[in-house]
Amino acid sequence: MKEIKRVLVLSREYAGIAGAGGVQDVVKGLSEALARQGIETVVVIPRYGFVVPEEIGFEKLDKSFCVDMNYVSEERIEDVSFWYKTHHGVGLYLVDSGRFAEKRGVYTYTEEDEALDPSKHKGSGHFDYFAMNVLHQKAALGLCLIQCWRPDVIHCHDGHTAIVPAFLREHDGYRQFFVDSSSVVTIHNAGVGYHQEVTDLPFAKAITGLPWRVIYHCLLNGAFDPLIAGPSYAPVNTVSENYARELQETELDALTGWLGHALKDRGIILEGITNGIDISKFDPRHGERLGIPCSFDPFSGDFSQKERCKKALLNLLSAGEASAEFMAGSYKAVDVTGTLEYRPDLPLFTVVSRLTEQKGIDILGKALEGGIGIEKGFNLAILGSGKAEIEEHLKWVTSLPQNKGRMCLLLGYNEQLANLLFAGGDFFLIPSRYEPCGLTDFMAQLMGNVPIVRHTGGLVKVQDGVNGLVFKTEDPSDLAAAIHRAISIFNEAPQALKSIQNKAVAIILDRYTWDKVVLRYLDFYARAKE
Repeated sequence: MKEIKRVLVLSREYAGIAGAGGVQDVVKGLSEALARQGIETVVVIPRYGFVVPEEIGFEKLDKSFCVDMNYVSEERIEDVSFWYKTHHGVGLYLVDSGRFAEKRGVYTYTEEDEALDPSKHKGSGHFDYFAMNVLHQKAALGLCLIQCWRPDVIHCHDGHTAIVPAFLREHDGYRQFFVDSSSVVTIHNAGVGYHQEVTDLPFAKAITGLPWRVIYHCLLNGAFDPLIAGPSYAPVNTVSENYARELQETELDALTGWLGHALKDRGIILEGITNGIDISKFDPRHGERLGIPCSFDPFSGDFSQKERCKKALLNLLSAGEASAEFMAGSYKAVDVTGTLEYRPDLPLFTVVSRLTEQKGIDILGKALEGGIGIEKGFNLAILGSGKAEIEEHLKWVTSLPQNKGRMCLLLGYNEQLANLLFAGGDFFLIPSRYEPCGLTDFMAQLMGNVPIVRHTGGLVKVQDGVNGLVFKTEDPSDLAAAIHRAISIFNEAPQALKSIQNKAVAIILDRYTWDKVVLRYLDFYARAKE
């Protein structure tokens, strides 16, 4: 096996700087784990307009250059410069350019953008997403060139950075400098909408500078697709073993536009490496860091103080309390519908999620309309935002007479409030239609909140009755049955519940810390070098 000494990581997200989802935590956790292994690890992300580098410890470098960014009928260049700092052993670079600096969101336009320009609808993707991606990738490779820094492996995260493997082998200059460098691509989500494809093929050729034979070779459904381009030149993995299998062996691949099968037809096999978790970020032994009212130690099986978190959450969401707290600004950007009665004797189910079909929140809504909706033996709190139709449906369900005092909908997001839902809940609902890996099940488990998951993708790491509860189908009645089962365990088998809590933590420590998962990535890198 080839020894790995230097790794370049390319991502559009990095926790603590800029993020929009779980990718930021994965990139940070893996990069810091690589650094702890003694590997020189460098991460390059864009400097978005909402990032103020000086305020988070970055220094401006005396390095700048021009990047070719041609349009079909116009030869163009764009200027880039860089900011730098080290954190936990990782070298972090921000690419500064006018194209990135004007962005107020990582991937989508914000309310402020729409106010300034009505054509930039809040929540819609940036018009120039493909140019942003190309500029980021070319700037990162150019930075290596001007610093004469040759990585052993370049790790490209998602379609936003997946053209790099093609650049390394097809561009004169890159090809010679990176002759001994290998690359790998990690697909965090292969769903339609995540590929970063472009249908304007002349534009794709002009701005990437790739030959026509490469553009035509890397088509999926008529579009130039980075998730075909990268894997055509480099090994590719997804973020769980089961998700990799589903994409190449089942009809779930229809949700990707048949990407998995297109790769398989080309002889490209997806590898699966399940994500790890940074335990320190979700460690309830340090309640003050999480913003929860007390600390408890799940690693020694002590959940005795967890009840205080539950009571604090019930107090917050009880009638007469919630509106005052939220209006006082304790939890900014969160709108409250419904309240909970103060009933710590009842099992409390919690949800922290994007409110979308992918996450199965519509399945939960239908379950709450049906038989489970008249079950009085539990309370439910939901935190998140997402598709307008799902938000409105949940508001309606919350307003039903049978749900008064037992269901609370919190639209928006606040990290401290999310931690309180993780720590205060007894059962954590994850009814996803598909889930590449899933991290919220880990977060809940670390805080003694037993996940109830639909067995799909990376959620198969939850074993029924061992470290969580499982249901199989998208039928709302199956989710309702799982909720009924959880209520029975809570009321009739508290020792079984504690056993599940303890086993969940033990499995994370044994398999899913980043210091364990990084060893699989190092093996993956070494095989890429071979």
